[in-house]
Amino acid sequence: MRCRIVQGALVLALSAPGTPARADWPEVQKRGALRVLVMLDTRRPEFFSLKPDTPGFDHEVLQGFASLHKITLDVKPVESWDALLPTLEAGKGDVIAGRFTVTESRTKIVSFTSEVFPTRNVVINCKPHKPVTTLDALRAEKVGTIRGTSMAEAIAAAGLPNVDDGLAAGSFGEALKSGRVTAAVWGIESAIALQREDPDIQLGLFLGPPRSLAYALRKGDPELLKALNAYIDNLRKTPTWSRLVVKYFGEAAPEILKKARTQ
Repeated sequence: MRCRIVQGALVLALSAPGTPARADWPEVQKRGALRVLVMLDTRRPEFFSLKPDTPGFDHEVLQGFASLHKITLDVKPVESWDALLPTLEAGKGDVIAGRFTVTESRTKIVSFTSEVFPTRNVVINCKPHKPVTTLDALRAEKVGTIRGTSMAEAIAAAGLPNVDDGLAAGSFGEALKSGRVTAAVWGIESAIALQREDPDIQLGLFLGPPRSLAYALRKGDPELLKALNAYIDNLRKTPTWSRLVVKYFGEAAPEILKKARTQ
C-alpha cells in the first residue's frame, strides 16, 4: 500500500536530535538482527502476522533470509501506513515489509528490493450486483478505499466522483455487505484472499498499471539492498516462492496474478 508522504514529517524525522545512526548490512550482521517495520493488518494477515503457524508471506521470506545469514528478525509494528516511511528514515528500522507497493513517489525517498510479489489495483464488488468492468461503470459507484494508500492514489488519478476513503484496513468485505460502499479498489493480492473467504466477492476492472510489492530500505544502505536482492532473486527461481503463494492465497492465485500482470 502507498503511504501518503508528508514531507514535513520526513524532514522532522531526519533532523530530530538523537536520531539513530543508519545501519547498512555490516552493522545489521554485527547487531545480529534485522529490524523489520510493518503495519500489522489483523484482518488481512496474509503478508505479515505474528502467529507462529501462519506468519505470512513476507514474514516467511524474510525469516528465510535471516536464517541463511544466521541473524534474527526484530519485528517493529507501527500504528499506521503513513508512519512507515518516517520511521524508516528516522533510523528506527532497517526494512519496510508487509504488502508495501513500489511507487514513483516512494522511489524518490527510499530504495526498493527486487519484486517480492506482483500486484495491481482491482475493483471489487459483491453479488448479486454485476462485476464492475469499465471505468464508466465505476464512476457510477460509491467507491471505498483506505486513506493514504496506493489504492487511494489510483482512485484520485481516475477522477472518481463518489469516494469513501475512510475504510479501515481489512474492512472492505463488511463495507460492501452493509452497503456503505458499492465497490472498492484493493490490491489484487488482498482481493484474492477475500474472495477465497467469501465467494460473493467479485473481481472486476483493473485500475492502473501492474506494480510490484517489495521491501523498502534507506538509500544509504546499498549493501543490505544487495544482500536482500540476491536472496529474493534466487527465491523467485525456486518452487518455494510458488508454494508460499498457494499457501497464503490459494490454488487459483498464480493464474489470477498472471492475468493481472498481462491484461
